[in-house]
Amino acid sequence: MTEEMTKREQEVPQEPAKPNGETTTPANGELDSASPDLFDQLQRVTGERDEYLDQLQRSRAEFINFRRRTEQERSMLRQLVTRDVLAQFLPVVDDIQRALAAMPEAERESGWVKGVAMIETKLTGILDRAGVTPVAALGLSFDPSIHEAVATEPDTDGSTVVEVYQPGYCIRDLLLRPAMVKTGASNPDVTPVERGDSANGQEPSEPTDR
Repeated sequence: MTEEMTKREQEVPQEPAKPNGETTTPANGELDSASPDLFDQLQRVTGERDEYLDQLQRSRAEFINFRRRTEQERSMLRQLVTRDVLAQFLPVVDDIQRALAAMPEAERESGWVKGVAMIETKLTGILDRAGVTPVAALGLSFDPSIHEAVATEPDTDGSTVVEVYQPGYCIRDLLLRPAMVKTGASNPDVTPVERGDSANGQEPSEPTDR
C-alpha cells in the first residue's frame, strides 16, 4: 500500500514556481473599471496644483507691488520732510539778503557786515548742496504754478513778470515757495533772468510736481 501511495503522489502534477516579485495580472475588466477613477484623481490633483500655482503667482505679484509702492511712499516722505525743513531756511536767507542789500556803502567793509555776509554764503551753500534752486521769474511769462502775482501794472495784460519782490525756490521737482512778483507787459529791453534775484548763474529746474 505504501508503494501505491508513493506512486500516486508522483503522478500529481506540480505547478511551476513563480519568480520572486511577479504579481498576478488583473483581468481586463478590473483594469477598465479602475482607469476612470485614476484619471479623475489625476485631473483633480492637476487642478489643485494649478490653483495653488496661480495663488502663489498672485501673492508674489502683490508683494512686489506692495514693496514698490512702499519704496515710493518712503521716497516721497523723505522729499516732503526735506522740503519742509529747507523751507524754514528761506525766510532767514531773505532777511539776511535784504539787510545786506540795504547796508550803506560806507559800512560794507565793516567786520560785522562781512561776518553777516559769510553767514549768508553758508546758508545759500547749504541750500545749493541740497538741490535748492530759485525758480525762473524776471522777464519770463507769468506762470501761476510757480509765480504769485501781488501787483500788476495798469493797462497791461499781466502776462510777463516785470519785477521780483521775493524769489521762489524749488528742490528738484518740488516747489518750496512760489516767487512773489509784479506782472505787466513784456519789455524787449528786459533780459529774462533765469534765477529770479539770485546772482548765481546756474540754470534752474522748472518744478513739475506742485
